[in-house]
Amino acid sequence: MPDTAPDTAPDDPSLTAYGQLAQHFARIGRIRNALGILGWDKDVMMPAGAGDSRAESIATLNVLCHEMLTDPAVETLLEQAHAPAGSWEAANLAEMRRAYLHAASVPADLVEATSRAASRCEMAWREARRDSDFAMLLPYLSEVLDRTRELAQAKGAALGLAPYDALLDQYDPGTRRTDIDPVFAELRRDLPALIADARAHQAALPASALPAGPFPMHRQEAVGRQVMQALGFDMARGRLDVSIHPFCGGAEDDVRITTRYDENDVLNALMGVVHETGHALYEQGLPPAWHTQPVGQARGMSLHESQSLLMEMQVARSRPFIDWLAPLLRNAFGGDDSDPAWSAESLYHAVTRVRPGFIRVDADEVTYPAHVLVRYQLETALIDGSLALRDLPEAFNAGIFNLLGLTVPNDRLGCLQDIHWPSGAWGYFPTYTMGAILAAQLRQAAFDADPAIGAGIARGDFAPLLDWLRTHVHSQASRLSTPEIIRAATGAAPSTASYRAHLRRRYCGAA
Repeated sequence: MPDTAPDTAPDDPSLTAYGQLAQHFARIGRIRNALGILGWDKDVMMPAGAGDSRAESIATLNVLCHEMLTDPAVETLLEQAHAPAGSWEAANLAEMRRAYLHAASVPADLVEATSRAASRCEMAWREARRDSDFAMLLPYLSEVLDRTRELAQAKGAALGLAPYDALLDQYDPGTRRTDIDPVFAELRRDLPALIADARAHQAALPASALPAGPFPMHRQEAVGRQVMQALGFDMARGRLDVSIHPFCGGAEDDVRITTRYDENDVLNALMGVVHETGHALYEQGLPPAWHTQPVGQARGMSLHESQSLLMEMQVARSRPFIDWLAPLLRNAFGGDDSDPAWSAESLYHAVTRVRPGFIRVDADEVTYPAHVLVRYQLETALIDGSLALRDLPEAFNAGIFNLLGLTVPNDRLGCLQDIHWPSGAWGYFPTYTMGAILAAQLRQAAFDADPAIGAGIARGDFAPLLDWLRTHVHSQASRLSTPEIIRAATGAAPSTASYRAHLRRRYCGAA
């Protein structure tokens, strides 16, 4: 168990250089906790008229964190501080240096301008998405893109990285386009055949009906809470709410997740809850002794997405999970045991149906990577300037048509569906598919290591799986790099082998 970080007074002469840094970063961590709750409130409960004032408050706190990170005393202390090699303190010191370098590369006025632009753009996105009006969003998104390009240039120059790599490094430390491009090129080449094979295999299966709605929202919510608690979510340290775009946020010991409901669909919101619960379990499993320190944070978004996708795709769309879930759903919605639509067989067909669609977050496991490939191609082109922002809708629609054969009918179902770019999250999208690859590798290692994991899922006992993840992923926080965590957990470097085998096995009937 790691030692706790010091929490003494900043002017205590007994503090070492490392101790002063730990105390300083603890204060920054607590401000970020406040930002997490403000951000959650903005997306869940804040009245629309408070948007401008909330944007200013968030920008002020972001600038305060930036000023604390770039205080000249921090650079001096980083030069003086030391810790035993291989210790949690040494890893924490490395993460402090990384945070300092990222912050010091960007002037405070750019941090403030970027935060303010993103907050305002998010609010405009809500209306633009509702009205399917990209032109309305364009001036706001243009400002976010301009600030993001400035930020990418500044960070890239300071860190010796290409601009997009500098953005990517914010979300996935150490990952570069040279890691992603070969994997995505392979997927782009193989996806059309995989989708075709999966749909052909699916067409040969007996037809199955789905349960008929409506499915009242309050009952969907009750089932969601039951499932998330079964998975291991601690309701004393978190919440479930509703938002336009599902997410996991909040603060330490206060993890907030959201979903969105459709009273004609019994499974969509539930799978969203399971996905966000995977994120939340990671956050709730981070070592408490290091909560306010950089080393105590989640390693990166590819690993974070691996936790959500392991739960949603690898576990919740498996037949043993559905066998456990089916009676819960029948009880919640008054389903008839003799109705084939409520059978585990029909529900399993529903959650594993391969059907190209417009909405990324609703996509099946096979077509989902296509949505990420399109967004990755577009955001890299927008950052390097080879794609003009005004041409985004047309380019987005062309990408979806080329990979999925769909003609996007409007902006709401096209480039306006995601909050990432309006919120300033450029460099995030590739972590979804990289996370899916890691999820398959981790799932395979866990099931191979402990037969009780698979047996537990079939009866709704997820403790063996959660215990394995707590030991091999969650408790490691940022002590190691993502490749090091994966190698230690699975015995192998990150690889697409388990992911490709999983897709072929589940969707194409491969042995």
